[in-house]
Amino acid sequence: MNPLLQPWPWYVAGPLIGLTVPLLLIIGNKALGVSSSLRHICAACFPGKIPFFNYDWKKESWNLFFVGGIALGAVFCLAFMHNGEPVQLNPATIDALKAQGVQEFDELMPGDIFNWGNIASPVGLLFFVIGGFMIGFGTRYANGCTSGHSIMGLSTLQWPSLVATICFMAGGFIMTNLVLPHLMKWLLL
Repeated sequence: MNPLLQPWPWYVAGPLIGLTVPLLLIIGNKALGVSSSLRHICAACFPGKIPFFNYDWKKESWNLFFVGGIALGAVFCLAFMHNGEPVQLNPATIDALKAQGVQEFDELMPGDIFNWGNIASPVGLLFFVIGGFMIGFGTRYANGCTSGHSIMGLSTLQWPSLVATICFMAGGFIMTNLVLPHLMKWLLL
C-alpha cells in the first residue's frame, strides 16, 4: 500500500497543517489565510478608486502563489495520485446521508446533490447560490475564513479568532442538524 495514494489520518494531516503556521511565521513573518487572496486578485485586476481594493497588493503576492500552489497540488494529485477508489467516508456518515436520501458515493461529490438539474432548480439555487453567498458574507463579516481564524488566529492567541471559530462551529452544527436535513428533502425529491 502506497501511503501517498491513501487518505492520511487526522492525527497526521492535522498536525502537518498546524505546523504550516509556525513555518510561515518563521520563514517570512507571513500569516496563513486563503480567503484574502480573492481581495488581492480583485485589487490587482480592478485598480479603481474603491478604497477596499486600494492598497499595495504586491506585498501580499506570496499569498497568491500559496493559493496557486494549493490548486496546482490538487490538479497534480487528481491527475497522478488518484487511486481509482471511491472516496472513503466514515460508515456512520454514509448511513446518515443515506437516511437523508443520498445514494451515490462513487465520486468526490455525491451526484444526487451536485448535478445540473439541481443547480437549475429553485431549491438548488437556494442550496448553492444563497449558501455560497452566506459563506462569502460570513467570511467577509468575520474578516477571515475558517482556516485563517481557526488555524492561524487561534495559534497566535487572537481573541476575535476564538469568537469567529465558536460562531463557525455553532453555525455548522445548526446547519448540519437543523437546516440541512430539510433542504436535502427538497433537493432530493
